[in-house]
Amino acid sequence: MDTSAFLVNEDKELIVGSEADRFYCFAIKTRVVSAEDKLEEILDQYARPLLQEGDILFIAEKMISCLQGRAIPLEEIKPGFWARFLSRHVTKNPGGIGLAMPETMQCAIDECGLLRILFASVIGIIGKLFGRKGWFYRVAGYKAASIDGPCHWTIPPYNRYVVLGPTDPDQTALEASRLLGGATVLIVDLNDLGGQILGVSTKDVDKPKMLELLTQNPLGQTDESTPMGILRPCNARELGMRNEE
Repeated sequence: MDTSAFLVNEDKELIVGSEADRFYCFAIKTRVVSAEDKLEEILDQYARPLLQEGDILFIAEKMISCLQGRAIPLEEIKPGFWARFLSRHVTKNPGGIGLAMPETMQCAIDECGLLRILFASVIGIIGKLFGRKGWFYRVAGYKAASIDGPCHWTIPPYNRYVVLGPTDPDQTALEASRLLGGATVLIVDLNDLGGQILGVSTKDVDKPKMLELLTQNPLGQTDESTPMGILRPCNARELGMRNEE
């Protein structure tokens, strides 16, 4: 198979999976999208020409959110007392700003409700006392976990935006699959520290397996402009040819 038309981001592996079940893992470069774009147009321009039967298309949740108009300029967000207070106690990590700024915390409160965020904060504190991480987001839910704040590496104009999680990711994956003639589609939230599968176009998808295949974060973390990718099953002949190269 000629893979020259595909992109593999720096420090990412072309082939992923176990010896018995391996996949090519490609990234797809696109233009910067906004709410003025249509999902069908983006798929037609960038994904459809590359897809083959058996491929799995995975799409970054941030791209879907931007298409849905769920990117909010920082100046439009007015953090309240609780947002300012709680954001000061969020552990910062190199994977992104998360809820460690008043604007993103305010969005979490708006998305999930103040009581849920306060309860999640208490549970998170208890988790830290026991040396356990992630309890806050288990209670707050994916809407809080999917909020992306601006970082210095974020592509403009989104370096001045907070991007919320996508609305109804399963339905979006199903719609994308329909537009692509039935291809399997995943909506994913990935970063260099981990991730999750937010939406699938069919219930037959093995989410833990898909997440394991994507654990290297093939779409990248900074300014790659690759919000979509393809998992393509490898066959034994292709792998043999690559091993001989």
